[in-house]
Amino acid sequence: MGRVNKAIELLEKDQPIYYEGAHSGHSLTYEQGRLDSKTWADYINVGMEHGAFNLGGLEEYMKGLADAGPTKSGHRTPTILVEAPVDGSSEQNVRFNSWQFRQILGRGVHGILLCYAERPEAVSAFVESCRYPINMVGVGKGLNRGSRGTGSQLSSAPIWGVSEDEYVDICDPWPLNPNGELLLGVKIESVRAVSHIEQILAVPGIGFAEMGPGDMHMSYGIKRDPNTPLDERIADARERVRVACASNGVAFLSNVNLKSVEELIDEGARVISGASEEDAITGRKYTNRIMPV
Repeated sequence: MGRVNKAIELLEKDQPIYYEGAHSGHSLTYEQGRLDSKTWADYINVGMEHGAFNLGGLEEYMKGLADAGPTKSGHRTPTILVEAPVDGSSEQNVRFNSWQFRQILGRGVHGILLCYAERPEAVSAFVESCRYPINMVGVGKGLNRGSRGTGSQLSSAPIWGVSEDEYVDICDPWPLNPNGELLLGVKIESVRAVSHIEQILAVPGIGFAEMGPGDMHMSYGIKRDPNTPLDERIADARERVRVACASNGVAFLSNVNLKSVEELIDEGARVISGASEEDAITGRKYTNRIMPV
């Protein structure tokens, strides 16, 4: 069989991916899952950082996606990534709240975004909390063994359309594990994070990263105006994230309100936010994408 995770399959081919989904207020019902199974996007962002931590709704939503599948690209469901409520301000904070990752992954999603990632130790704890201890790639080379306990594969494997044993093997972070189907990301969005960007993005197991402009503006005490050029400090932070992504084989996420889709792709962005379906059509044509939507 091919990839479970459409987003990873595209990123492996150096194809940009486009997503939809708000930071809060996404309808998590079985019926909405059936509707979203035919999305134009390559993945759907489910915002639980600010939206309700609705695990029951998430479970029903994933079932709706699976029951209405496959997608036009032949995947069982679209890729679903969840913004977790916990912030990455410290290792202790991440480990204390690691139950959130277990609960989210147990619903059958394909990845998690850690917001407010500020220290490399916190990001390492995030990656470790999402991994089964039986998966050893990278252990002793920047990571300790995983701490995700067995049990939730009973609910998540059917969503992925694989056996429970296979789920344990492949629910592991890509690109750290080339066969992994789990996509983990981080948001760099505070003054404190800026001085640690390079170390954070060197943590094994991170697949994509972004400079979160809204919170970064607030952290610098700047009122954000999307209609004006980025303040020099914000632009510098974005550039450091972009360069650190390129240096560590991490996909760079950027928003189309800054530049055209073609310009973002040319500068290295491989995860495009704020895109409309028309933007995605333009970008896919620009990169000669073959995979159906």
